[in-house]
Amino acid sequence: MVPCRSGTRARQGGAPGRYTRSVTLGRWLVTLATVGVLAAQPAYVSARRKLDIIESQRAPAGSIYSFTRAEIEAWAAVEIPQIVPDGFRNATVELGTDVATGRALIDFARLRHAKGAPKNWFIDRLIEGERPVAVTIDIRSADGRCTANIRSVQVSGVSATGSVLDFLVKNFFIPLFPNAKIGEPFEIGDRIDSIAIRPQAAYVRIDRSAPAPAGTPPRRVLSPAAH
Repeated sequence: MVPCRSGTRARQGGAPGRYTRSVTLGRWLVTLATVGVLAAQPAYVSARRKLDIIESQRAPAGSIYSFTRAEIEAWAAVEIPQIVPDGFRNATVELGTDVATGRALIDFARLRHAKGAPKNWFIDRLIEGERPVAVTIDIRSADGRCTANIRSVQVSGVSATGSVLDFLVKNFFIPLFPNAKIGEPFEIGDRIDSIAIRPQAAYVRIDRSAPAPAGTPPRRVLSPAAH
């Protein structure tokens, strides 16, 4: 449930493409983690180095970059406060096969106000207070595209479904990530062919047909993903 730059990209000929590019790869990692805990500094440095290579188009064709749980959490810990300045804490991420779960303590009222939403006495009374939240997202990715679906949302151990889930997505997830595409495919960008989520790490595969950066011999950067 790894993140390309905002905006749309037209197909050849100028017609708008069906698949809309979402957020940057770094922001996609933030979405994947949902929230993060500050891990050891080396984990953030490692994640930042790999993201810089990928986003600057310097990744060799066919190479694979892995992002461990510690790296994802360390990256999110630095970036999330810039997106969500208040209302998140004690966050972690769990990785599975094509699925990721983010957990945190969230105060929805503080989060809502931090994003500039006007105060509403009735809504604030319904959502005030800190609650443990778990969001599970499954991810499918191939041929430069990715589809993310919300599998489940739990608030205080109770599954949110129907109108409650719609309310949470509309009032909290969409305002935080306005360019995110849920339930519909989007282009990943940055010459990325696919993103694979596995229990040990998230793997970013660079398109084999993508031209290698000038002066950089084709090579496999990190161990291949376990498919």
